[in-house]
Amino acid sequence: MRVFGTVIFMGDVMVLLRVLPESIDINLDELKENISEKLDGLCKINEVKQEEIGFGLNALMFSIIVPDEEGKIDRVENAISSVEHVSQVDTRDVTLI
Repeated sequence: MRVFGTVIFMGDVMVLLRVLPESIDINLDELKENISEKLDGLCKINEVKQEEIGFGLNALMFSIIVPDEEGKIDRVENAISSVEHVSQVDTRDVTLI
């Protein structure tokens, strides 16, 4: 991108993703490892936490850093969705860093 002869580099984006497992019987530690392997090279995982949803269901909250490029977050969501035992992926927050 050029603005008045100056090159501006796009920054990075911090994204908070909530990943829901298919059932309460899914081992979240194994699911976290499978997702982390799938995301290797696609983005940087900043932090992973577990969040209680209710009735025994817990979600994984991934805080990731991706380059501010068109379609990059969609590729990350699709990669996570393709992991076995993932029911749903929701983008909770997106922030420029």
